[in-house]
Amino acid sequence: MVTVGCMSDVTEPPTPDGSGPTSGRTGAGRSSGPIAPRTKGPILLRRGQIPGTTTDQRLLDTRDSGDWVHTDPWRVLRIQAEFVEGFGALATLGPAISVFGSARTPEDHPDYAVAMRTAELLVEAGFAVITGGGPGIMAAANRGAWEAGGTSVGLGIELPFEQGMNEWVDLGVNFRYFFARKTMFVKYAQGFVVFPGGFGTIDELFEALTLVQTGKVTTFPIILFGSAYWSGLLEWLRATMRADGKISAEDLDLIHVTDDPEEVIAVIRDAELSRAVAHPLGEAAPFDVALTDGT
Repeated sequence: MVTVGCMSDVTEPPTPDGSGPTSGRTGAGRSSGPIAPRTKGPILLRRGQIPGTTTDQRLLDTRDSGDWVHTDPWRVLRIQAEFVEGFGALATLGPAISVFGSARTPEDHPDYAVAMRTAELLVEAGFAVITGGGPGIMAAANRGAWEAGGTSVGLGIELPFEQGMNEWVDLGVNFRYFFARKTMFVKYAQGFVVFPGGFGTIDELFEALTLVQTGKVTTFPIILFGSAYWSGLLEWLRATMRADGKISAEDLDLIHVTDDPEEVIAVIRDAELSRAVAHPLGEAAPFDVALTDGT
């Protein structure tokens, strides 16, 4: 399965009424066109129903008020529901790869075409494709998987500026909370392919690296696509972070860099073989982590 994410690479802010940059409102308060909808988990909202803040914002942006003492325990039930919905939707998905990249990448950009091709090859290799469900690289990967006849998954997120689920998603799940969504990206993937992107892409990349470095997931390939784009970051990791002793030389080996979709498949296949050798049939699942308390 292939997962592509990163729906935070968009800069347009919402309009004052919270309807998003494509609301089409005129000075007279009348709409000159349809207002972009907003999703809150499974709920679809339009026009006056669209709130000015997101669920994540209301959870995290608490200041002096003590109201959270009364509301946060109830939020636990909503958070639980998001995990239940995600687990239920994806439990039978099968092998998958998470693919991340910028929502800003246009269709005529070379990265768009190569993301499509990579997704096609992943489907041919027996994987599903999961993305953040938005535009840009996400749409390209979903489209490549869809046109190849594979399973194309989108994990959407509630944002102040609604992007919506792209048309190439077969199975879509919308989330209110980033942390619930991130869990789905990792839990149901056998690896990450990371195309050029912004803050959201970097966030997903380093979360995956941390999980592998700390042994939370094993034999989990992390592939950076586009050597020219990632060269500056990799040089900083080597010349600054590694040189200052903040990471080890072995940590840098967790990252694979390529400009070839075929090599993406080869790296993932090598990881699959290593996983099969390390975890023969009948043993613990590849991503299970041994508990230290004996349970």
